[in-house]
Order: sequence, then C-alpha cells, then structure tokens
Amino acid sequence: MKLRLTVTCAVWTLLIGLTASHAVAQGCAMCYQTAAASGAPARVALRHGILVLLLPAVSLFVGILAFIYRRNDRAR
Repeated sequence: MKLRLTVTCAVWTLLIGLTASHAVAQGCAMCYQTAAASGAPARVALRHGILVLLLPAVSLFVGILAFIYRRNDRAR
C-alpha cells in the first residue's frame, strides 16, 4: 500500500513539475513591465512580498495534508 502511495505521489509530482513552466507564463504584460522598470529596492520588496503571501498558503496546505495523513493513519 505504501509503495502504491509513493508511486502515485511521484507521478503527480512529475506531472505538476512538467506543467509548472506553463503556469509561470501567466503573468500580465503590465505587471511584468512595471516590475522590470522598477529599481533594485522595489524588486527586492516584490520578492519579499511574494514570499510573505506564499508562506500562509503553503502552511495551510501542509497542515491540511498532515491532518489527513494522521487521521488516515489512526483509522488503520
């Protein structure tokens, strides 16, 4: 059972990794031009802002997965 779960996770990871390059190209041209025209401090602030917005989403995602895994493990 664990081998099947591992293989399933590996396949999904591969599929998501292959399609991630298409997701990067979804930015609008106006946002790209504004970010490219800004100075170095603004680019650093933009990078930090992206990380700040990413952390809660990733934390929530990992928390939900951990909850599901623990609950599934207790059921056995």
